[in-house]
Amino acid sequence: MTTTSDLDRVGMILLRYMRRPLFVLLFVYSLGIIGMVLMPGRVVDGETTHMDLFHAFYFFTYTATTTGFGELPNGFSDEQRLWTIFCLYTGAIAWFYAIGSLINLVQNPHFIQSMEGFRFARKVRRNAEPFVILCGFGDAGSLLARGLSDHRMRAVILDVDPERIKALGVRDYTVAMPGLCADAGAPKHLLAAGVEHPACRALVTLTNDDDTNLKIAVMARHLNPRLQVICRSTSTRHGGTLQALDNVTVVDPFAIFAQLLYWVIARSELHNLNAWFVGAPGVTLGSPLRVPQGEWILCGFGRMGHRIHRCLHDHGIGVRVIDPGEEGEATETEKDPVLAQADHSSLEAAGIGDAAGIVAAMNRDADNLSTLLSVNELNPDVFRIVRQNSHENQVVFDAARTDLVLQHSLTTARRILKLLISPLIQELIDWLAQREPNQTEALVARLQVAVGDEPPHLWSVRLNPDEAPAVTRLLSEEGVVTPGALCRDARAFSQALPCEMLAIRREGQSIMLPDADFPLAAGDELLFCGVQAAEPMLQATLHNPYTLHYVLTGVDPPRGYVFTWFADRFGERCRDNTSDSRHPRT
Repeated sequence: MTTTSDLDRVGMILLRYMRRPLFVLLFVYSLGIIGMVLMPGRVVDGETTHMDLFHAFYFFTYTATTTGFGELPNGFSDEQRLWTIFCLYTGAIAWFYAIGSLINLVQNPHFIQSMEGFRFARKVRRNAEPFVILCGFGDAGSLLARGLSDHRMRAVILDVDPERIKALGVRDYTVAMPGLCADAGAPKHLLAAGVEHPACRALVTLTNDDDTNLKIAVMARHLNPRLQVICRSTSTRHGGTLQALDNVTVVDPFAIFAQLLYWVIARSELHNLNAWFVGAPGVTLGSPLRVPQGEWILCGFGRMGHRIHRCLHDHGIGVRVIDPGEEGEATETEKDPVLAQADHSSLEAAGIGDAAGIVAAMNRDADNLSTLLSVNELNPDVFRIVRQNSHENQVVFDAARTDLVLQHSLTTARRILKLLISPLIQELIDWLAQREPNQTEALVARLQVAVGDEPPHLWSVRLNPDEAPAVTRLLSEEGVVTPGALCRDARAFSQALPCEMLAIRREGQSIMLPDADFPLAAGDELLFCGVQAAEPMLQATLHNPYTLHYVLTGVDPPRGYVFTWFADRFGERCRDNTSDSRHPRT
């Protein structure tokens, strides 16, 4: 079976709708022109004149369209004028019919969809910059697109909701982000979005249906096995299937929510560092949240509530559960879930008076906000963490009296953005989560010295001839380059750049927080964190051999043939004088 392109479909629809009007125009023009040729004209010198084909076509061209009138090349006879009246009316009617058919065509939804698909595929084909395919433009997809735009990375967006694609057209992104209203689960739409494009870096599935996300991930793996796929999944069954696929990263928003909640309660320094890395508003490095110790109350025992309860229970944190749903399940806590709404009586029964904190984790924002009002009346000193489900309710949550708002779409977008922009940073956070808290505190102290009060700037460098030619050349000559030397300020040898090397990836292995004297190798991927101005200064060291020589030795070598020649001659003379002084003449 032959395949058709978007342009072929546009042409097919155009011919199908305009075939009859074109035939009508062709018939009217042919009849009018032939009639004008056959109609007898005026008698000149005893002979009846006739109009030739060229003048008949010329006359009918401006007459049928009612753009003008004139008896050319000679005055008309009565027969020709009668035929002209017929041609005028039939031509105008034919043109009105053709124009009306054309208007109906451009308003046809199938034609509009085909044209949008053709223009969308053409934009993707002509794009030469690296881009990401984003399937789903809901809250998480919109936030991820904004983050990609801030990092000047392009995205190609697919969504089945036409209103979301219309909203995409009015966003003020810094880079081009074409979108198409289409089912991302259809292979033809993935191909149009550039799943096989050489510049495509990753595919992210963020639809609200786990089955659709699984389908898209499987399709992408077959169409382009080398492509990195990041898939959102809240189902344990789908998550296991996706994890079995190669080059597929599963992002579970409920698991992320539970992990962040545990960090807030038990690893506040790590939560503060992670929030500072992602640029969360109002976060100051080294100023973590102070959370009281004790038992917690969990309002909501759905899928997210189960993840939160399991995570806190596994780490020895007591949890009392209030489940407003009708179906409650037994928990591993000493107290059974309170099957009721999170009102005054339920909160008092759960022990709100002596609880350390409360988590409002229901799937409706109105219920979570209502719970906050009750908590503020019963125990205003309790630590309050609330789940935000919809991004459009941000203003209300900002005005609510709460200690921490966790929006799962925002946390999901931030996690995926880290995987796309700086995947090593998430590995570093996970590595610190498995270590003692003092390592996190030591890293925070180093970053405070390097960055200060400036916002963090993360960037990666690969030691190859394109990104670090000077370093690569030195390493090929068996030279030694260390993180401490690279992070040295080329303007002052005794000072360091305002940045820190956080991680190294070498041959698939990650080295976290390398020592200052750790020897680097060609092909290493380096992750840096510092101020914005540190990156161009580091780029000078990576590209300029003279700058690299200075940060390694503290000696500024001469540049140019003349200065090099003078330096060599002066060096030889100094060596000769030194030799003479050691061996005096007798």
